[in-house]
Amino acid sequence: MRVHVLLFDAGTESEGIHSLEIAGRTVVLLFENPDDAERYAGLLEAQDFPVPTVEALDREDVDLFCREAGYEARLIESGFVPSNDEERLFMAPPQSNRDVSNWQDDAGSDDAMAGQQAVEPVRQGLETESESNPELDELRRRLEGLL
Repeated sequence: MRVHVLLFDAGTESEGIHSLEIAGRTVVLLFENPDDAERYAGLLEAQDFPVPTVEALDREDVDLFCREAGYEARLIESGFVPSNDEERLFMAPPQSNRDVSNWQDDAGSDDAMAGQQAVEPVRQGLETESESNPELDELRRRLEGLL
């Protein structure tokens, strides 16, 4: 079965997979539907996160990678409806992101993963808030209104 994951700097040495940190666990989202993955990537971009690439991969390969790295793979099926606060993070990223402006520097070890988001309150974005883009601000307000 093919699943869709969000990768940063796909195909480079500093490639990283998007993940969430939830209660001390690192969770990698595996989207069954590519449109769901694209929508999630768009929500990340609206939060001034680096733009990820949606990549279709074999589920067994991703599951093996996650097991070896000590991560939890979570399949987001088509038509998924969250039933609690944790599952809501699988549909829309948290409001607060871990600062990832230097995530490539942190990826020095093979098991270091980039693009992680933290659930605990952390300053959002890439420290470029002083450079406000009205178009992105409006898109962000509209997307937040949907939540």
